[in-house]
Order: sequence, then C-alpha cells, then structure tokens
Amino acid sequence: MNVSVKNRIDSLDILKKKAIKSQSQLNNSIVISVCSGTGCKAYSSDIVFYALQKEIEKNGDSKSKDGRNIILRKTGCHGYCERGPIIVIHPDEICYLGVKEENVPEIFEKTSKGELVEGLLYKDDGSTIVRESDIPFYKYQQRIILDNNSKIDPRSIDDYIRTGGYQALAKALLQMTPEEVIAEIKKSNLRGRGGGGFPAGVKWETTKSAKDEPKYIIVNADEGDPGAYMDRSVLEGNPHSVIEGLIIAAYAIGSNQGFIYVRQEYLLQSSRQKIMDCLGKIF
Repeated sequence: MNVSVKNRIDSLDILKKKAIKSQSQLNNSIVISVCSGTGCKAYSSDIVFYALQKEIEKNGDSKSKDGRNIILRKTGCHGYCERGPIIVIHPDEICYLGVKEENVPEIFEKTSKGELVEGLLYKDDGSTIVRESDIPFYKYQQRIILDNNSKIDPRSIDDYIRTGGYQALAKALLQMTPEEVIAEIKKSNLRGRGGGGFPAGVKWETTKSAKDEPKYIIVNADEGDPGAYMDRSVLEGNPHSVIEGLIIAAYAIGSNQGFIYVRQEYLLQSSRQKIMDCLGKIF
C-alpha cells in the first residue's frame, strides 16, 4: 500500500471520529431540514427556507422549550416531489408537506414548544401520520441512492463521512485488488441508471482489459429526457457518493484522471467549490 494513500485513509478515520462527535451534538438539537431538490424548488422551497432563517434570526439564540438548539439546513431531494415543499424535523422525523411561507411562524413556534402543526401532516384514510418513513410513499420502499438525502447537508464532507461515506473507498484501496473490486461489482449486478441498464461490472472489466493508455473515468450526469432530474437529485443531494464511486471505479480500471459531465444549471456554483475543497482534505 502506497504510504501516501495509507496516511490519507488514517486522516479519514480521524475525520469520521470528529463527524460522529459532531453528530452527538446534533442529536441534542432540533434540526429543521428543508428539501431543496428540484421538485421542491419549483414549489418555492427557497422562500420557505429563507423565511425560517429570518424567523430564527428574529428570535435570537433559538432554543426549544426543553433547552435544545434549533438548527436549520438545506438538504437534497426527498423523492416525494408532488407534495413539496417538504420539511423534516429531526431527530423525531416529523414530516410537513406542502409548506408555504405563511406556515413558517407557526412551524417555528410549535417546534420550539415540542408541538405539531397538524394541518401540514400527512393524512391517510382519516388517520394522521407524523414520521416521514411511515408515509405510504416511503414505507414500502427500500431507499438506497436517496436514503441519506434528508439527513445530510450535501455541502458537508463531515456529514457524508458520518453516515459511512468513503468507507467503501478505504476498503477497496486497503483490502482489495482492482480485480476483486470488479468481481464484487459484477456480483452485485449493479447497472447503469440510464434506460439501457448496462451492467457496470462488465463495463469496468472491459475498460480495465483495454491495452491503450491513458484511461479515463467519465461520470455522465447529463439527462436528455425532458423534465428528468434523477441524476440531479443525487448530485445535489449527496455529491460525495458520486465522487467516491468515481474514485473506486478509477482504481478498478487503472485510471488516474476523471471527469464529471454535468449541465451548467446543475449543482449550485457555491456548492461545487466547497465540495472540491473538502475533497482535498483526503484525496
């Protein structure tokens, strides 16, 4: 194992411990997560976010009735776009749907008191559902790609590491050969997210076997279907997962250079540099 790589993996362990410690502090806080995915933005989630921000600022050092800090953050797409804007309040996972700017004062007041805004909760055959994961739309899904979107700040590498980020990369680099990585991908039957669904393991194996150099990794994040934003939901909600996958693939096929092909309107400009700056701490 390259000494430089080993040192960086050690740095990852340090960052993970720091992130977990930070999470313990979050567990003692109330975190208001506002979905800022494409669907919710179309329903003016940004207006809701800034209204909440002003409400918190207006109340100074915002604390709940039981003394917990109230923290506000933007997150990626939650998936239930037709009912946006969506707000999830952690750690109790209280889910509010169809939130409007005029709802903000009541949300802040009730949240600080440990109470619910009944009118914004999901209704199902006369019963009221409080937790996001209990809503039928989510309850019967096994969420994988978007699972952490509502739990992390996409601009925070610490949040990604706290939820297990870059551990797969560390395992690949420290414990597996490129051939073993490709075999694992083939065994998983991982396929592309496009209409063709081409097996990723076959693509990686073919590229690794090619004799010509250099080899490149390209993340195709362009979406040609009108109105489609599956890739955007991942890139804006959990961009480090894409970067981790890119590096694992590069290791597997023997490439030392990669590109992310993305539309100009995808990813907030301010987020791009923050993500790359954070990435530089490890790689």
